[in-house]
Amino acid sequence: MTTATMWKATGAAPVRAVLGLFKLRIGVVIAFTAWAGMLVAPGAGPGFVRAAAVVLAVLLASAAAGAYNQYAEVDVDRRMGRTRRRPFVTGALRHGPLWLWVIVGMVAAATALAAWAANPWSAAFTFLGAFFYGVVYTVWLKRRTWLNIVVGGLAGSFAVLAGAAAVDPHFGAVPAVFALVLFLWTPPHFWSLAIFCRKDYEAVGIPMLPAVVGDAVAARVILFHTVALVAASLAPAFLGMGPVYWVPAALAGFWFIRTSLALVEDPCPRAAMRNFHASLAQLTVVLTAAMVDALL
Repeated sequence: MTTATMWKATGAAPVRAVLGLFKLRIGVVIAFTAWAGMLVAPGAGPGFVRAAAVVLAVLLASAAAGAYNQYAEVDVDRRMGRTRRRPFVTGALRHGPLWLWVIVGMVAAATALAAWAANPWSAAFTFLGAFFYGVVYTVWLKRRTWLNIVVGGLAGSFAVLAGAAAVDPHFGAVPAVFALVLFLWTPPHFWSLAIFCRKDYEAVGIPMLPAVVGDAVAARVILFHTVALVAASLAPAFLGMGPVYWVPAALAGFWFIRTSLALVEDPCPRAAMRNFHASLAQLTVVLTAAMVDALL
């Protein structure tokens, strides 16, 4: 397949198709976590140009992992309502082996960029973020175990560590706590969406937690993870971060726990989607507050 035949004339805008393939909205969030990791790490940063290069490397690696996720799951995406409009399914992009070379090249470029801009540790964490999402989660675990998204949550953690390691490979307790926050955040975030889409996962045989244990049990597990997440998100208050951080973090955490409790009381799709949006708000507030605290 040539570069020209990667595209299929379907009337779909190529730019929109590529943006959808690379999951850039998720990628921006992942890059944001790398930036936050850089700011909360103790020590002087690598300078604007090199810091921006590390953030770009994490974005590039995340985009490659998102594309590989869609490349590997085109058979499943065709049968799920949430994913049937993805570009490989609709034909806006032609599914073929040349895309694998593009994806591998992007991961290699991201790893090399992080190594140049920072150090081998930052490069390793950048690579591991893409590897855990693209291979460990998508290929090894997603179709085999409900623990798929639990282990897959490490992809976000590695983004934080990539940013922190760019400042100092021995990044200390605060960045490690934020890596834990990302690890704990991913399951309640995604399981809330999985409750909303449970019938899709049941239809294709993917063992997301709600499809395995039912919505009511999944809601209680989500609440447990949410409480653990909020507790972890408040730990930096005991590690030197001030009220500029912990007051917004506590308020956002309280709201997330409240919507998770509402989900337990009524584990319906509407409550699940409300909890999904609350998870996004909580993470945004926590990371933004941490960055503001670090800058001040």
